Amino acid sequence: MKRFDHFINGQWTAPATGNYLDSENPATGKPWSQIAQGTEADVNEAVAAAQKAFDGEWGAMTATRRGELIWRMGDVLLQNVDKLAELETLDNGRILSDMKGIVGYLAEFFRYYGGLADKIEGAVPPVEKPNYFNYTRHEPFGVVAALVPWNSPLLLTVWKLAPGLAAGNTFVVKPHEFASAGALELASLMAEAGFPAGTVNVVTGLGQDVGVPLVAHPDVRKIAFTGGDVAGRAIAKSAADDFKPITLELGGKSPNIIFADADLDAAAKGTVMGMFTTNGQACVACSRVLVHKDVAEKFNERLIYHTSAARLGDPMSKDTDMGPLISASHFDRVMGFVNEAREQGASCILGGEKSTREGLEAGYFLEPTILGNITNDMRIAQEEVFGPVMACLTFEDEEEAIRIANDTRYGLGAGLWTEDMRRAFRVSNRLQAGSVYVNSFRVVSYMSPFGGYKQSGIGRENGLEAIREYQQTKSVWFNLNEDAPAPFGKPYG
Repeated sequence: MKRFDHFINGQWTAPATGNYLDSENPATGKPWSQIAQGTEADVNEAVAAAQKAFDGEWGAMTATRRGELIWRMGDVLLQNVDKLAELETLDNGRILSDMKGIVGYLAEFFRYYGGLADKIEGAVPPVEKPNYFNYTRHEPFGVVAALVPWNSPLLLTVWKLAPGLAAGNTFVVKPHEFASAGALELASLMAEAGFPAGTVNVVTGLGQDVGVPLVAHPDVRKIAFTGGDVAGRAIAKSAADDFKPITLELGGKSPNIIFADADLDAAAKGTVMGMFTTNGQACVACSRVLVHKDVAEKFNERLIYHTSAARLGDPMSKDTDMGPLISASHFDRVMGFVNEAREQGASCILGGEKSTREGLEAGYFLEPTILGNITNDMRIAQEEVFGPVMACLTFEDEEEAIRIANDTRYGLGAGLWTEDMRRAFRVSNRLQAGSVYVNSFRVVSYMSPFGGYKQSGIGRENGLEAIREYQQTKSVWFNLNEDAPAPFGKPYG
């Protein structure tokens, strides 16, 4: 099997203990590689390398030069699309055709933030104090800990690296143990592209062995995390001990509202795209569908039709639309949600079982599942399942739709489908979500901020706002007075 070491200080580095973890291919249920099983000793080495780079070559580099290197990574990604996409597909089961598109698109993130690197300006406030000159600077924090999940590891790593590096920080990345290969290869490519040693380091392993000491490390000055709210809460508590700033994206239970006047076929296709093309393993997947009772039957017909067309199979094949869930334990967790919902009275409109399609028996394949007769107090409607399981509810009027949509502790995304643009503005303003999609779902751009309300997180990724997440503001004062008054009215001498 292929073996991956840590990537520390610009080179592949064996784990301090010499131990490795198997990484499974979820399509086959068999190990395909091994990753270094890191410990606190490896974390300390990586943080020291990142600190040295920040204090040295990377920190001394002009913003323009940093931007040139970051921009160059866009070209490097495009030259390595096939390699990076294949690693991601082997590691987490996302279909290869999607991964190639994602890797290619990530080039634009590096170019966008590379272009912004030397355009981060301070200000000269017109302060009211005579004979004082004041200006502000936006400065990096230093070493940033970036912790990324298994569902889109390369994408979510770049979402942190591109703005954070443009802001002048260095990084230690901790990918999930289920899917570490992409982040490791990316760090290696960045070193080849000319980034100084230690600018981006990757330490792999289990959360308690690597993530916990990384978050708590005294030289880590900023934490960026994407993952579940349980881990996010633990990270926030740890960060509070040293008052470290945090950016957290913690998932959601995103509602998708289908009004009676919507184009039902477009709404059904958009709903399937927003849910099943990622196998439901996306933080902003539209896992709660709210349909006006007058069109529920017609909409469900279209929803079932378009969902049923999904081809489950080998994620490396160009003929596959949906791949497997990430692991056996996650498969069991998702099925637990489905079975509990059935016990509570939900009807299974489609799917709901492990796939029996030929050749898929050994992998973690779940048929795309649509559940009806759902009420919003059921666990299936309140908690993030993170699998291809859609909960369908009905509503009678606009007020009820908004009430149900907002009745969750999450607030990452929300969608609505209507031909009435007055309604679209009215409802989108009242939905409690960081992103609202009108007649669409699950759209992102490097130019537009992404993040959550409520327990879906803190801070924003992407857009101009993301750079501010990785900077602190300094206010500098110059005294222009030729003489200073005696503080207590008695001049010296």
